[in-house]
Amino acid sequence: MLRLLALALVLANASFLAWSQGWLADYGFAPAVQAEPQRLTQQLRPEAMRLLSAAEARQLDGSASSADSGGAQAVAASLPATECLQAGPFNDEQASPLRARLQASLPTGSWLLEPGADGGRWMVYMGKYSDSNTLATKRSELRQIGVTFEVLATPSFGPGLSLGRFGSAADAETELGKLAQRGVRSARVVQERPDVRGQLLTLPAADAYLRSMLDGLKPQLAGKALVACR
Repeated sequence: MLRLLALALVLANASFLAWSQGWLADYGFAPAVQAEPQRLTQQLRPEAMRLLSAAEARQLDGSASSADSGGAQAVAASLPATECLQAGPFNDEQASPLRARLQASLPTGSWLLEPGADGGRWMVYMGKYSDSNTLATKRSELRQIGVTFEVLATPSFGPGLSLGRFGSAADAETELGKLAQRGVRSARVVQERPDVRGQLLTLPAADAYLRSMLDGLKPQLAGKALVACR
């Protein structure tokens, strides 16, 4: 009995081996084919494939982004931005060496040095206060009614409070009237800075090249900053 059982197991194992290896395919007995050989024929150099490290992947992504934006950057570089710049005013003693340096350094027609004025400035002002406690009280009152302010500590106006600066006395008076309607009673209009007349330097269309040339003119600008034209 045991011999028959052992023989049956041997025959079963042999049959499974023949079936799994496809030896019985000619007789219609074979496992289903799971592979897709047609996909293998479509691969291009599969032996050249490898996994990228995290650093390599980031570098590849950055290169692609740079390539995408390169065209736009090239267009922007071909169209240099220009702006109108102004400095001054310069008195006669300052204007003479500045004019000579401009003529020697900058292209003709790129600059103007002509009479002008830096307009005065007016301020809606509260102060001067005799002590820090009074200043603190006024600041608290302004906060309660929602009025913005700037604390002044200059010798001319500090300790005091600025409620706004304006290019004309009329604009400052208009603002003072609005603040009075909100409950501000002790403010007044003062002239913070008088008109200053002299020679104004103007560069109507300063591009990147022209701005780089201006670095060499700093000694002749007498500490006056180049700002956007008004």
